[in-house]
Amino acid sequence: MDRRHFIVASSVLVDMMGYGLIMPLLPFIVKTWTSDAFIVGMLGSLYAATQLLVAPILGSLSDRIGRRPVLLLCLFGSALAYLSIALANSITLLAAAIALGGAAGSSMPVAQAYIADTTTPQHRARGLGLLGAAFGLGLIGGAAMGGFLGQYGLAIPPALAAAIALGNALYATIALPESLPPHHRHHSTYWLQLFAPVYTAMQIPTIRPLLFAVVLLNIAFAGLQSNVALFTMTRFGWGPTQNALLFVFVGIWAAITQAGLLKILHPLLGDTRLAGGGMGFMALAFLLVGMVKQSDWLLFPLAAMLAIGMGLAVPTLTSIISQRAGNNRQGAVLGGMQALISLALIVGPLSFGFLFDRFGPDTPYLIGGTLLTGAWLVVVWTFLQPIPALPPIASRPVEDSEA
Repeated sequence: MDRRHFIVASSVLVDMMGYGLIMPLLPFIVKTWTSDAFIVGMLGSLYAATQLLVAPILGSLSDRIGRRPVLLLCLFGSALAYLSIALANSITLLAAAIALGGAAGSSMPVAQAYIADTTTPQHRARGLGLLGAAFGLGLIGGAAMGGFLGQYGLAIPPALAAAIALGNALYATIALPESLPPHHRHHSTYWLQLFAPVYTAMQIPTIRPLLFAVVLLNIAFAGLQSNVALFTMTRFGWGPTQNALLFVFVGIWAAITQAGLLKILHPLLGDTRLAGGGMGFMALAFLLVGMVKQSDWLLFPLAAMLAIGMGLAVPTLTSIISQRAGNNRQGAVLGGMQALISLALIVGPLSFGFLFDRFGPDTPYLIGGTLLTGAWLVVVWTFLQPIPALPPIASRPVEDSEA
């Protein structure tokens, strides 16, 4: 990997470090003005909802003006958002800062497109795996720093996140070159339409079922993230310390998988086998979590299975989707995919919470395992189909209607 990829990965790491710093402390920050748990939930959903609205626009905008200016905008925006959270003196200002943080944190499709611009298809999954490792390390480092620094003042973690984001933005301004040549940029105005990238992605027959599988995967995983603490508390009497240890354990395995294991296995197995195998690992882990009754230590190997499965499946699926998108639609298609993921991040916690309350702690994981099994079947079926020998998206009729 060259220096450009590490700079782009650092932008993802900064976004997720800020998220990891702030979100665990959000209930304590909100408690300054209200003890209403619904407000905490609404603010958490606001972050995902803002990403749902902004990610496809940023992805498409990067197709129009280039990746570099959009990435820089996101980095400087993150610094401003974290500083605003540190200085917020009301629920309204806090909500505005979180919305800005969600918008600025929507840079993943642009970062993915940058990697796609600067790698060959054979090395793309490894480049995308670097982004996944940055994602996991950012969450781990952010949660650890937030937990340590929060005891000295709730404004300190977001202020530190702002300083880190600003430093990264200034360095990227100096050192990050543009990846998208002018002749590969798309100059239509369809990016102004909010869900045009989703529509663009869904029009590609070889991508549509893979996007469906990505949505199912993220509904299940987002539901687990929001629900696992309730599950362990109800089933095993765990407190915050044990749950934090489990999250760090998952993050470490995710980083190991995407930064190391993926690099070893990808040349041997390729995108399709790793994507299918990773999805199968995730489905099995989910189903087994719902069956754990007494031995709480079993959650750790199952968490490792889940992290390994996701670490293999997500970058390879993203690589395959980007390859099938065509050179001048990668930002739009990946932005559309990110919009669908953001929708899943809203649906997952709500649905898992409903299932937990209505049917008991086992049900969300059994349902999640069933969803992931369905996603695995969709992925395997798609890979067994022949890929039509068609030109890139730019040559399709839909292009003319958008120009």
